[in-house]
Amino acid sequence: MRSEDLKITESDGAYLVEVSGRANFDYAVPLRELSGKLTESTKLQIDLSNCEAMDSTFMGVLTMLALKFRKRGFQVMLIGASEVLLKLLRDLGVAKLFNCVGEREFAGGVKVETAVAGDMLTTAETVAEAHKALVGADESNAEKFKQVIEFADKDVERLKKSNQ
Repeated sequence: MRSEDLKITESDGAYLVEVSGRANFDYAVPLRELSGKLTESTKLQIDLSNCEAMDSTFMGVLTMLALKFRKRGFQVMLIGASEVLLKLLRDLGVAKLFNCVGEREFAGGVKVETAVAGDMLTTAETVAEAHKALVGADESNAEKFKQVIEFADKDVERLKKSNQ
């Protein structure tokens, strides 16, 4: 991932995430980091108009964000998602968590600095959490991601032990 492939800007408590290229697990760590900055009054728009593809980890982090907003009675706005991207989200049963629109409402803002990539432990934790969010959002994903979650959890434990 190039740093310009994931651009996050903030203006008056609203965040805009612009995604370009092939969104994968490399994009997930900065979005997970952003999740920690969100408050009760935050609005979030994710512009996918230049996104070519998404992997399950990226979709899982989107789901984590959407579930966080849903608890507050709001929806994350997905902007300009192609039919291919929407089909991926529908196939995982999570498209219903998002408000899909064609145009963004957000303009301007200040660039938010985020980690371009995490260390191996942070990445493994993000992969595990993202896939667990997909299962939490739609139980039919349990079988699809059972092995991914098991491997990611084992990686997390291994990396925690090696960091001691």
